[in-house]
Amino acid sequence: RVLPPLGHQLIMASGFGLNGNVGRCYKFWQDFSKCAVEADAPGDCRLLADDYFECLHHKKEYARYNEIAKREKELKAQGKAPPRPDYST
Repeated sequence: RVLPPLGHQLIMASGFGLNGNVGRCYKFWQDFSKCAVEADAPGDCRLLADDYFECLHHKKEYARYNEIAKREKELKAQGKAPPRPDYST
């Protein structure tokens, strides 16, 4: 991902959530947008941009989940997997 050049207008879809209230990622967008306007260099806001995109797309979260599932599958094949908690009680 490349940040737009300074002075470029940043646009978010709407900022509204499913029920008409503030969207779940709006706060991240506000922080990133403010930084982009005030930054001296495009890379200054990289961490805020990453937080915003993670909120939108959950790529790191899904990657972590897939790693855990893969490791659990490997351990299960070796007969070493810890038992899953029973939440039905």
